Amino acid sequence: MRRMSRRSFSVVAAATLAGLASAGDAGAAPDRRRKKERELRGMWLATVVNRDWPSKPGLTAQQQRSELMAFLDSAVNRRLNAVVFQVRPTADALWPSRYEPWSEYLTGVQGKDPGWDPLGTAVKEAHRRGLELHAWFNPFRIANHTDPSRLIATHPARVHPEWVVPYGGKLYYNPGLPEVRRFVQDAMLDAVRRYPLDAVHWDDYFYPYPVAGQTFDDDEAFARHGGGFPDRASWRRDNIDRLVREMSGRIKKTRGRTQFGISPFAVWRNIATDPTGSDTRAGVQTYDDLYADTRGWVKKGWLDYIVPQVYWNIGFPAADYAKLVPWWNDVVRGTGVRLYIGEALYKAGDPAQPAAWQDPAELSRHLTYAEGYREVRGHIYFSAKEVGVDKNGAMARVVADHYQEPAKPPR
Repeated sequence: MRRMSRRSFSVVAAATLAGLASAGDAGAAPDRRRKKERELRGMWLATVVNRDWPSKPGLTAQQQRSELMAFLDSAVNRRLNAVVFQVRPTADALWPSRYEPWSEYLTGVQGKDPGWDPLGTAVKEAHRRGLELHAWFNPFRIANHTDPSRLIATHPARVHPEWVVPYGGKLYYNPGLPEVRRFVQDAMLDAVRRYPLDAVHWDDYFYPYPVAGQTFDDDEAFARHGGGFPDRASWRRDNIDRLVREMSGRIKKTRGRTQFGISPFAVWRNIATDPTGSDTRAGVQTYDDLYADTRGWVKKGWLDYIVPQVYWNIGFPAADYAKLVPWWNDVVRGTGVRLYIGEALYKAGDPAQPAAWQDPAELSRHLTYAEGYREVRGHIYFSAKEVGVDKNGAMARVVADHYQEPAKPPR
């Protein structure tokens, strides 16, 4: 997940919410009961750098299991119905993978068996509690450093150093290599074959976010595979398109009921760049900077759901929640792809965030606003730690205002 800090400003919420009566392609009232009966209520459970779980590396298997169960129970207590569990944070695994080493975030040592199966346990225990379990994978990130010697000797990135590109202080697999795209799919599908996952879930990292003054060195791959493309950007987008399209088909062949969802940065393109883009002035555009045609994937029907990370408050000038939700509503209309909204719970009550996020009612207003849009079928909160801790009561307010009754996820 990508956290974005923004400058402070005041929100005139009443004026914004007054637009509800005419919002979207349908009024709020006729849709509200349907959404309460069938809507996704999820939370991301992050494991990279021990963000949410485990609380630190090196805990005993029993301690890790107890912490994981507490997160699942927290989801139930908040009347959520899905957990998006990060199981491949850095080209590693939180299950006994045939392809990649055990994650260092479990034991502190990459490749060391933790003595239990976190993903297998999570699937079983989530289902026992009536929760969906969406397995969250990061396709290309190898490490949060640039030293391959810190990876275990058998790591695929050391066996195939030609697959690896250092960039921005991290190591990545090169998306421009067909053998890389095949390998990362195989590694993720290993989990799909082993477990009855409710979904395969990808986050917002494809080609890495731009780093000023640095170049992602894929010259050799472009020379070998870029023929026939007008420019490198078009070739890079095609590489990611191929990854998404191929993975979509392979998931359905492997386990037909497992969904495929992606949670991108919420701005595909700004309207100043493309007249079909959103009325935003974001510094990052997924189409141009991450080479991820998120709008195109929806239009082509390659996904079961999409979760744009609309991590800004209502009224934020550069990327207004109240402008991005209707834009995505229009994108998914008629495609059969379900739209869930990614919510920045981690910003609520954080003194470093703009004034709007100090108001415990900001997130609840998001849900009230989104109810005016027919295609919005639920929300996912970043992330699990804040679902439980709830610094300023924003999550409790969401539950009180919107989750009084249980709901089943859409299917």
